[in-house]
Amino acid sequence: MKVSTIIPAYNEEIRIISVLDPISKSSLIKEIFVIDDGSQDRTSLIVSDYSSKYDNIKLIKLPQNRGKAEAIKVGLQYCNCEIILFLDADLIGLTVGHIESLVLPLLKEDVEMTIGIFKSGRFLTNLAQKIAPNLSGQRAFRNYFKNDILNLDMSGYSLEVAVSKYIKKNNIKTKEILLRDVSHVMKEEKVGLIKGMIWRFRMYKDILKYWFK
Repeated sequence: MKVSTIIPAYNEEIRIISVLDPISKSSLIKEIFVIDDGSQDRTSLIVSDYSSKYDNIKLIKLPQNRGKAEAIKVGLQYCNCEIILFLDADLIGLTVGHIESLVLPLLKEDVEMTIGIFKSGRFLTNLAQKIAPNLSGQRAFRNYFKNDILNLDMSGYSLEVAVSKYIKKNNIKTKEILLRDVSHVMKEEKVGLIKGMIWRFRMYKDILKYWFK
């Protein structure tokens, strides 16, 4: 089986290569779709330059920011492989081993979806995922869920909650995978304390709004 990977990215010019490097080195990954969600920096230029070395990396640039859920939906429409992998564009410490640990249980075990949980990376990101593992953006799943996920009523930052509710409702067999020494850049680090807190508030608002639908 081969794997399609979707990476939604918004203003990730500094970090995107650190995610593309290990993905492009994995023999399991057949196609990689980077969805530039209306970035205002050089994300698309950097991805375009990097992808010139590889045939399997495709850049899809959205004209304006539509939010992670919509970016993922766009990417799903291009996926043709038996397994689909979601990865965030701001991961720190990602390796080929981490990628394969998310995918291999789907090949060798009676599992339908894996969920990556940060471990031994950074205290705050570890704590957040320990409290709410269902909000992890690192997931691999079988392609036959694609259309159901495309049809979920989700927008903004509600992707992970929407998928988690879908898992529970449909009794999908999942497995949590520890991603040791992996973390991500926090919003306050990307855009500053005040703007980051506003951004985080909007994210939690989307999450809570969807969770209590």
